[in-house]
Amino acid sequence: MKRMFKHFPFLKKFLQTILGWMRYWRFRYLLGRATTFRLVIGAAGIYEKGWLPTEVEFLDLLCPATWDRYFAPDSVDAMLAEHVWEHLTPEDGLKAAQTCYRYLRTGGYLRIAVPDGLNPDPNYIDAVRIAGSGPGADDHKVLYTYQTFGQLFEKAGFNVHLLEYFDEQGRFHMIDWQPEQGLISRSKRYDPRNADGQVRYTSIVLDAYKH
Repeated sequence: MKRMFKHFPFLKKFLQTILGWMRYWRFRYLLGRATTFRLVIGAAGIYEKGWLPTEVEFLDLLCPATWDRYFAPDSVDAMLAEHVWEHLTPEDGLKAAQTCYRYLRTGGYLRIAVPDGLNPDPNYIDAVRIAGSGPGADDHKVLYTYQTFGQLFEKAGFNVHLLEYFDEQGRFHMIDWQPEQGLISRSKRYDPRNADGQVRYTSIVLDAYKH
């Protein structure tokens, strides 16, 4: 398939366009039937029942005008974003957090995960660092720690609750969290790479509440 796309790039673009339209209309269909607004930011087609999958093409964190097409400020109940913020510069990451704060209702929350810059495994760090060797890491623009990531959302006005992270001594911290409130696949409990009890892949996972 990759070889075909190499020789026929127009075919890849055509298929991407069709996929984009399919995702957009699925979002509109689900939005029209939703009784609560729980959004997956940058879903890439992956979402759990009861959540609305969104993509940057029609709901852009850096363009609040795209949000105004679908939501009023203070109207969204919850948001979920897994490995999205590392693709934004720190400046854009703050703007994105402010967009989320604007559209969340009071008492609503954003559950979010990014690669962990304090993970003690050098192979992990090499994979997720800026322009790293892992899948998608060629577009990574920042590698956060629990402190720098939490501070970003506090600056946007959120009350931050850390759920999973490594500290400066390489110790892993985790509190119990409910997947029904937002499933993070790249986490200690749910990443299949950790299935045998060995912690091989984790993220900084936090909940950011609007009060």
